[in-house]
Amino acid sequence: MSDVLSPGEIKLPDGRSVDFANLDIAATAPCLRSVADVVADLLPYYGSVHRGAGALSQRCTREYELARETVADTLGHGPADTVIFTRNTTDAFNLLARAVPPGTTVVTFGAEHHANLLPWRDAVRLPAPRSPEEAVEALERQLYRGKGQTLVSVTAAGNVTGEVWPVARLAEVAHRFGARIAVDAAQLAPHAAASLSGLGADYVAFSGHKLYAPFGAGVLAGRADWLEAAEPYLAGGGASAHVSDDAAVRWASGPARHEAGTPNLLGAVALATALRTLRERSFEEPEAALVRRLRAGLAALAHTEELRLFPADAQRVGIVSFAVLDRDPAAFADALGRDHGIGVRTGLFCAHPLTRRLLAEAAARKGADRAPAQAIRASIGIGTTVEHVDRLLAALR
Repeated sequence: MSDVLSPGEIKLPDGRSVDFANLDIAATAPCLRSVADVVADLLPYYGSVHRGAGALSQRCTREYELARETVADTLGHGPADTVIFTRNTTDAFNLLARAVPPGTTVVTFGAEHHANLLPWRDAVRLPAPRSPEEAVEALERQLYRGKGQTLVSVTAAGNVTGEVWPVARLAEVAHRFGARIAVDAAQLAPHAAASLSGLGADYVAFSGHKLYAPFGAGVLAGRADWLEAAEPYLAGGGASAHVSDDAAVRWASGPARHEAGTPNLLGAVALATALRTLRERSFEEPEAALVRRLRAGLAALAHTEELRLFPADAQRVGIVSFAVLDRDPAAFADALGRDHGIGVRTGLFCAHPLTRRLLAEAAARKGADRAPAQAIRASIGIGTTVEHVDRLLAALR
């Protein structure tokens, strides 16, 4: 039995039935069977969280806070840290941006997903580096010149190229200069450990829907002091400890301060269950072999060119984006789905500046007159097989 839920075989226009090849896992991963089972078991007991005295409310409150404990344990949570449930990574970074003290300089790179690019107002944006070493050197130069309190915010694994960034080394540089570091672990967490302690991060954010738990929850975890001092992210019930007759408010402390409204119980439980499942199993080596197979196949084709920022041998997760230089990318991807039962992603992947740059470079390497307007991304994860990869390569040929 598969570890993930899938549609199984689908029928193609020519009458053939094929196993659906889901190579769009980096956008939204399928649901782990263990996650679906836990959610199904909890549904009959679904009730209010934190606010009721009945048996359902007490159970749901316990399950919600146990989910928080699971996340904290998995991330190497320390006594000065907190775990806040959000909707997704984008929501988590917008919350952190609201909590950063005034006057703090935010430093990021021009290779970020929009979730870690757009929430920061007036950030110092370093050019996208061409190697992990260049990223470390650029940050060191910036922090050497900088003054005052600084937050560095960086991806752990690129959502366009899948390349793994040297987060632990960037964290060491940041801390040496008295700065904090926030890490976008949305693409790393489904493939490898993404703990605060292992990354050396002050904050880490990721999404359940990329972690095989597609129930609308995400996480912002890390140092509590800025979050505790900030105004609530949302004003409402749960975030308010006391409201007087004249509407003066004393806000709650702890995670509740930024979790106003009815919390996403099922999302939190699903996310925690996915973390437990992934922690108990290792999927990294099978995925790495599939990525190598896909990249080698693409390199052998005349009219495709892989997008990459770092050298070709850089460490990466299960994401490969490429340019198709003689076809309309959107029409080509539609044909892959319609005629071959393959799901991929087209576009600029919510990383527009970086993807446009990499498309132009790919076209130049191939001697093409102009760059495609969009790239195609194939992403590998739990449930991907050798046959799926080979079918994509055959379709491309």
